[in-house]
Amino acid sequence: MTKVLWVALGGGVGSVLRYLVAGVAQQLTASSFPAGTMIVNVIGCFAIGLVGSALAGPILVREEVRLAVLVGLLGGFTTFSSYGWETFALANDGEVARALGNVLLSNALALPAVWIGYRAAQSWLGV
Repeated sequence: MTKVLWVALGGGVGSVLRYLVAGVAQQLTASSFPAGTMIVNVIGCFAIGLVGSALAGPILVREEVRLAVLVGLLGGFTTFSSYGWETFALANDGEVARALGNVLLSNALALPAVWIGYRAAQSWLGV
């Protein structure tokens, strides 16, 4: 249960950071393009690559800290970083077909799921 609390704490901080960083970035670009989200995704992917690699190396940290940072903080900041890390790990381990499959399936399934969810809400809730 302690690990779950660490993830929740990190996730809360990450979510607030995502809100703040994306908002500032969007205001700075003053565009209808979702630059704030894109910038958060790029920062999150860089951070999970850097921190994930560092925590897999000789730096010794408690499992709770690793979970709080990688799963909680960065997962709350952007789940795209987890997607990037997992896809990279597959490719890095020589599982290039699985990495490509993850990219293709994630997009092929998730984007239509947004549309289906949106249409379901319209149908069920009349919005």
